[in-house]
Amino acid sequence: MSRNKEFDEIEVLDKAMQLFWKQGYEKTSMSDLVEHMGIHRRSLYDTFGDKHTLFLKAMERYESKINSSLAGGVKSSKTATEALQFAVDILIYGEENGPSGCLMVNSAVELAARDADVNKKSTEAFTTAEQMLKEIIFWGQRDGEFSSEYDAGALSEYLHNVGVGLRSMARTSIPREKLQRIASISMQLLEE
Repeated sequence: MSRNKEFDEIEVLDKAMQLFWKQGYEKTSMSDLVEHMGIHRRSLYDTFGDKHTLFLKAMERYESKINSSLAGGVKSSKTATEALQFAVDILIYGEENGPSGCLMVNSAVELAARDADVNKKSTEAFTTAEQMLKEIIFWGQRDGEFSSEYDAGALSEYLHNVGVGLRSMARTSIPREKLQRIASISMQLLEE
């Protein structure tokens, strides 16, 4: 007779995501996960598999949450400039109650060179982010908010690269004001 789960799968996955996001894959032990998630080791293995599988699920959960947040903010924006500012603010300030930086960027830096699964998930997330930026830039170009001197796709690649840098710098003690200045200059480059 199987026992019913005594925990919410999404809730404990979010806890694992937060821990991986804060500490990285290598520094997070199974004991850390069991303690932080508040479930038994056996339940962790039965529900999520091994540490690597749990990490990949945590990456998927992170991407889903970020994409949902971005989509909501972009859709509610009245202008492309407002939508882009919303996206940039998430790059700099991250998610409420979340560690600094970005789980996808952190994971790519830590593991992508030697882990094909992490590389695939990271590059897919980066492609999704670039596509969202491209749509915002195209919107701004169409409405005359942004210069049409450059292709929206090329500009989205550039801005995403700036964003990856900002997310990396956000993990340091660099003042947020400096990150905001970098973002502001990048946004100004889009204007006519």
